[in-house]
Amino acid sequence: MSSRLAGKVAIITGAGKGIGKVVAQLFAKEGAKVVVVSLHEETGAGVCGEIRRDGGEAMFVRADVSKQADMERMIEKTVSEYGTVHILCHNAGIYPLNLLKDMTENEWDSVLDVNLKGVFLAVKACLPAMMKQNYGKIVITSSITGPRTAFPGNVHYGSAKAGILGFIHNAAIELAKYHITINALEPAWTLTPGLRDQMSPEEIKVIAKSIPMGELADPLDTAYASLFFSTDESRFITGQSLIIDGGLTLVEIKSALD
Repeated sequence: MSSRLAGKVAIITGAGKGIGKVVAQLFAKEGAKVVVVSLHEETGAGVCGEIRRDGGEAMFVRADVSKQADMERMIEKTVSEYGTVHILCHNAGIYPLNLLKDMTENEWDSVLDVNLKGVFLAVKACLPAMMKQNYGKIVITSSITGPRTAFPGNVHYGSAKAGILGFIHNAAIELAKYHITINALEPAWTLTPGLRDQMSPEEIKVIAKSIPMGELADPLDTAYASLFFSTDESRFITGQSLIIDGGLTLVEIKSALD
């Protein structure tokens, strides 16, 4: 077990599955005390159990990132158990598809509430502890969809993910004097269990052909980027966003890959 995060307390939202789960597991291996936050108790508690069986330290908090009371309870439980929080990795998000012409107000609101308002609430909840200790590392998972690319049915999702970049730019200026850094990650298509459930192997192969490196991202690709932004190796980087896409956003004409 490594120790790049030894002595640190890390809150990981959306940690019950996908990228968030892999981030939580990696951070625990690197010595952090991990707070696994998920709306789904079975999967979230299961991740905690896996971390503990592997020799790490973790606790589970069931919470909805779109609810202020839940985010306040999240930090209260964290501080009560571990004394403070040093790192927030915010991965929670939803990605339903619907075309703009068919999208309802409720669908728009639900995606913006989780994917953008949730960022605001999670970050705000952690600030008192971070400001008090004059230290903090905040990493938000955005996406290439919205800031860099577009996909049919993702008007609400893309708007929220693009909004994250505006959030971190402005928050970085306010938080710099407290030695709190805030950065974002923009992963492309990532081969999570959820994606495997939604798409056939043939569909995944078609996507892979559009990526210069010829494959989808592994969740660990984003997890390692989260780790870098959560260590003091990145102490002088704030308000930035890192694209993790295997070169996908560089492609001007798909036939160039043939």
